[in-house]
Amino acid sequence: MTLQGAFAPYSTAYQALNRVCVGEARRVRFKSRGRGLGSIENKRNDTGLRFVLQPPEEGNQGFLVWKDDQLPALIEWSDPVVKYGLDHRIKYARLVQRRASSSKAEGADALSFRYVVQLALEGVSFQKPKHTVGRDTIGADLGPSIIALVAREGEASLSLLCEELAPDEKELRRLQRKMDRQRRAANSGNYDEKGRIKKAGSAKLHWKESRNYEKTRRRKAATERKLAAHRKSVHGKKVHDIVSVGNTVILEKISYQGWQKQYGRSVGLRAPGMFVDILRRTVASTGGTLIEVKTRTSKLSQYCHGCGAFVKKPLSQRWHTCGCGIGPVQRDLYAAFLAAYLDPDHPTPSCAQYVIGWEGAEARLRAAYERVQERAKEGQNLPRSFGIPRAGARLPTSPSEPTQEPAFLLTHGRLEAWKGRSEPPRL
Repeated sequence: MTLQGAFAPYSTAYQALNRVCVGEARRVRFKSRGRGLGSIENKRNDTGLRFVLQPPEEGNQGFLVWKDDQLPALIEWSDPVVKYGLDHRIKYARLVQRRASSSKAEGADALSFRYVVQLALEGVSFQKPKHTVGRDTIGADLGPSIIALVAREGEASLSLLCEELAPDEKELRRLQRKMDRQRRAANSGNYDEKGRIKKAGSAKLHWKESRNYEKTRRRKAATERKLAAHRKSVHGKKVHDIVSVGNTVILEKISYQGWQKQYGRSVGLRAPGMFVDILRRTVASTGGTLIEVKTRTSKLSQYCHGCGAFVKKPLSQRWHTCGCGIGPVQRDLYAAFLAAYLDPDHPTPSCAQYVIGWEGAEARLRAAYERVQERAKEGQNLPRSFGIPRAGARLPTSPSEPTQEPAFLLTHGRLEAWKGRSEPPRL
């Protein structure tokens, strides 16, 4: 059993029931019997489930006490975050159950579970010396896969959200196919002669799970947990980079459920909603504020500060150009600039707010986009939402015979490259 840092106190069951009572939700979703509970906590630290810390003269060890059970905890006193947290009063403790890759993993029991103690502590969270806090105001424009940041005084940036994240899609797909084969082998009676799952009529289909299937599923779950941990780490690093410039962030409130309906589950790879949650907590812990303005009120992606007009643009149009002389400028960078100088009390933009800021921001926005172009020329794969046109010639992806491209491509002012062999033909 290990000890982790502090978490804000909350009661999930009470909040879920309270949302139904006030009309913000329709029903309460309960944990299923099969999945069980993943955590249990107490309201106080003097009765029931509690964490007891020995004084230094007696050994300075910690124990989770629950009725007659006394479970020792592994405490890393060399960690400054743990040392700082345990110097404060403990409000209550939470016991968390987490799935490990197998029963042979470090710290896992016979059922492949690890147990972690989380403590809710009194006071403010620990700030590492390397995480500095700036005082600038930053405007952000967040998309399903990209993020644009424009500070009032600092540099602007346009980057891919979680660009360091590199999921092994081939490995995940291979494990999924293996699970499907093992499931079919163990439940051959649930498939018809064409390999399709039979329609469940009056008799419900019963599925068996073999040991090899469980082993493969644990391997796939371990791969996905590593990916989720890496994503959370990358989000935290990006958030600290933002807070080092300024702890006042303004962005438009986004409907992540709408993104999921439009783009599917692929939005979960970058997890923009998780990024906003981490940003909100980190900014609040440093004394700053995260201001989310309503999209219907501000309409930053449709506004032009030169003439004050609202023009609805399609999503495919990635550049802002207006007849009043503003532009061309990348659409996401321009929306982030408008958010940086927006008044939170009056979220409707006006031309007077951006007269002074646009004089120095135009060059910074252009420099930010030029840096994106340099990364694209170096070979970084960027989505179309950046507004970068495709290269005039590209290499083939398949090792087929060299064939000449159609001549009608010359009408576009370019001729695509011939297909070349990736390896010599066999003699």
